[in-house]
Amino acid sequence: MERRNPANLDEVVAVAPLSTRAEVREAVAAAKAAFPAWRDTTAPARGRIIAKAAALMTEQKDEAARILTREEGKTFKESLVEVQRAINNLEFMSGEGLRLAGQTLPSEQPRTLAYTIKQPLGVVSAITPWNFPVAIPVWKTAPALVTGNTMVLKPAGLTPLSAIKMVEIFTQAGVPAGVLNLVLGDGKDVGDELVQHPDVHAISFTGSNEVGGLIYAAGARKMKKCQCEMGGKNPIVVLADADLKLSVESAASGAFGSSGQRCTATSRVVVEDKVADEFVSMLVARAKEFRAGDGFDENTSVGPLVDENQLETVLRYIEIGKKEAKLLLGGSRVIGGAFDRGLFVAPTVFDHVKWDSTIAQEEIFGPVLSVIRVPDFEEALRVANSVKYGLSSSVYTNDAAKMLAFIDRIETGMTHVNSATVWSEAHVPFGGVKGTGVGLRELGCVAIDFYTELKSVYIDYSARKQ
Repeated sequence: MERRNPANLDEVVAVAPLSTRAEVREAVAAAKAAFPAWRDTTAPARGRIIAKAAALMTEQKDEAARILTREEGKTFKESLVEVQRAINNLEFMSGEGLRLAGQTLPSEQPRTLAYTIKQPLGVVSAITPWNFPVAIPVWKTAPALVTGNTMVLKPAGLTPLSAIKMVEIFTQAGVPAGVLNLVLGDGKDVGDELVQHPDVHAISFTGSNEVGGLIYAAGARKMKKCQCEMGGKNPIVVLADADLKLSVESAASGAFGSSGQRCTATSRVVVEDKVADEFVSMLVARAKEFRAGDGFDENTSVGPLVDENQLETVLRYIEIGKKEAKLLLGGSRVIGGAFDRGLFVAPTVFDHVKWDSTIAQEEIFGPVLSVIRVPDFEEALRVANSVKYGLSSSVYTNDAAKMLAFIDRIETGMTHVNSATVWSEAHVPFGGVKGTGVGLRELGCVAIDFYTELKSVYIDYSARKQ
């Protein structure tokens, strides 16, 4: 498989092998063979290896970020932030080797000790996307390994080098052969083999709703644990008392950063009529400052889309938007000179978008922002909840009552007050509700729950039948 730089299609970044179903089965067999020894390695020792991986990734941060920018397209600054997020997760998860605890519980019977322990599943698999090709594989791999599982990782075919670099770092840190295995290929063969294989006990997936639904259904038929994080259509709600400068900055960076190619991207702004004109004027002015270009150019703030298919998808939605709403900015591919060899779309702003229109309801995954005007807070909340997705949200207000009401009633797995929809931290659970997520959450202490089984233990030391 040939991979080209989306900022310059003349540059071949990688030629990667495509794994066959037979090779996937070999990887699963290797993971199964390595499991007993890795399971019996103490959890603190496993944690020290994860900590070593964090140190090595810190040393190799620039190299990993450069690989990421060349094959995925995001700016070098954004790539550095992503690698740092991976490092933060490794640092946090290394400590789980010392916190892998159950509970000691009182028994109804005398002289009986009741407690729980968390045990690994065995061989697990991770299927990861191209938009965060370092951070997401890391935040699946680290909890899987620290809890004693072995893994087969299938990254997105568009970003093989980032996954290879990550696995190399784990290997350098001391992860034994067979514990972490990498296979490259498409979902139809490689992904399906991982879902169907009887020795794979759990599947952690991040990607589209269509594929996630198929994996979750297939996993249920095979009695496998499944965890699927999928799409988002995340709103920023701007109320009349909001700090408009702050909300504009968050809306623009959330919509156009990473070229809008992230599940937590700000896709909709729901703004009260009283401040809508002023907000939109400020938003357009700020959006004009975002400059498309190669991610290694320090002046670039919006990199290319990842490939031709994504470019076509975004441009198709923009054409739909032109028929549904008022185009204020952008709305086309960036062409001319060096841009002709890249996959660039101008930051795009639509105003007077109807809440139930196509561009307000469907995930675009590009630098496109829809402004929806509403009369009051209640309508803002209704519109914010009107989509099938439920990942992230944000409200900008200084009204404590509305702030708390929003937190109580917004239908998202994560919400922010006076900060952007895109922010998340390694020690805080990550995930969505409704059509966005099924299964247990990622990140934080709760991440280990997906990769472990809980066993209840009773020790009767009464020396008599009870």
